[in-house]
Amino acid sequence: MKLISDPNQTSLVDRSLDAVWHPCTQMKHHESLPLIAITKGKGAWLFDDQGNALLDCISSWWTNLFGHSNPRINQAITSQLEKIEHVMLAGFTHPPVVELSEKLSALTQGQLGHVFFASDGASAVEIALKMSHHFWRLNNHPQKKKFVCLENGYHGETLGALAVTDVAIFREAYGSLLQDVFTVPSPDSRKAQPGESADDVAMRAAEKLEELLKAEHHHIAAIIIEPLVQCAGQMAMYSPEYLRLVRALCDRYNIHLIADEIAVGCGRSGKFFACEHAGIWPDFLTLSKGISGGYLPLSLSMTTDKIYQAFYGDQLQQGFLHSHSYTGNPMACAAALACLDIFETESVLEKNIERSKDLANAFAWAKVDPRIEHWRQQGMILAFDVKPESLQRKTIFSREVFSAGMAEGILIRPIGNTIYVMPPYILSSEETMRMGISVQRALNQVLV
Repeated sequence: MKLISDPNQTSLVDRSLDAVWHPCTQMKHHESLPLIAITKGKGAWLFDDQGNALLDCISSWWTNLFGHSNPRINQAITSQLEKIEHVMLAGFTHPPVVELSEKLSALTQGQLGHVFFASDGASAVEIALKMSHHFWRLNNHPQKKKFVCLENGYHGETLGALAVTDVAIFREAYGSLLQDVFTVPSPDSRKAQPGESADDVAMRAAEKLEELLKAEHHHIAAIIIEPLVQCAGQMAMYSPEYLRLVRALCDRYNIHLIADEIAVGCGRSGKFFACEHAGIWPDFLTLSKGISGGYLPLSLSMTTDKIYQAFYGDQLQQGFLHSHSYTGNPMACAAALACLDIFETESVLEKNIERSKDLANAFAWAKVDPRIEHWRQQGMILAFDVKPESLQRKTIFSREVFSAGMAEGILIRPIGNTIYVMPPYILSSEETMRMGISVQRALNQVLV
């Protein structure tokens, strides 16, 4: 680590490379792939320190719903800052955390509530896993302590969340630290055989899950799934039928269903909660990313009254003794409340129906491109795969597309050979079409 004697004479990028360990990154790659210094954002656009504009096609890692520097969210945070910036939630409460919890419960028609707050998605998953495990201990089933996850699923990188993640690049280095879990086939619709529908794939996957539950349900606490889209798992999409089948199996075999809606919640799927597409509610539902509009770290886990009541008693040890320093931060909650107000007053979900059509039109070219397969869309998430035989250099394809996209003025971040976009809910039809054209140009540069 270097000591910077005069920061004004050293670029922000150089200072960052020396002082900051960036996430999900092999830092040595920045010797050939320049780090980008972002100095401001407005609407769907980011601006670097050279004044170049980038269309944020992935909502800054799927967090930004209503654009950068949104006036309504800015005002909500500023107003809250003048009241109270933070107070611990153990033994105290405050208006924003109460109002947000009430509104979220109302969005589930009261099926879920008792909101437990944290800061990031993985933390919310940890909360759900721990609550499920502890519930069974409190109900005299201590043997029910194992979890089930889907192949190619991702739920975070803390140890509990990583244990139920099935993406090798994240797991392999830490396998010896992780709890053993059961992994069952994904209902990924790309697995469809000739003549099969997405529902058929879902039913086959559910049959495999039932085989496991028949044999092991006495030892299983919960299954965790990302409803409809396995986002970090190359945007694998599947039929809502799988959610209905899993809910029925969980009821039959007395295990919990944890719905990880960290990436797919808050309208990404076309409804506020992705589970709504199947007409079911889980035992636990986790949210993060878009819930604060991409402004401040905020995550949460919601659960049922039955589970909450199991922890309610005279003994301290019966309570859920879990905490984070910034649990229920008032400013983060104020940002989330502003987002919910925008959803309600601006008819966002209804307008997103038309935006999703714009998205499909902007990428119609990919449906007929012979280099591409598995074109798919779920609400405001669109993805497709580049055929393996079309890849020149498989190991660096995603980095090359990222760089080509930057040259075209767009921020995209492929996952393996999967190209996807997940833009903010504010793009005009013209911006959406520009995004589609720019992605096509970037891809053409790499696949020449």
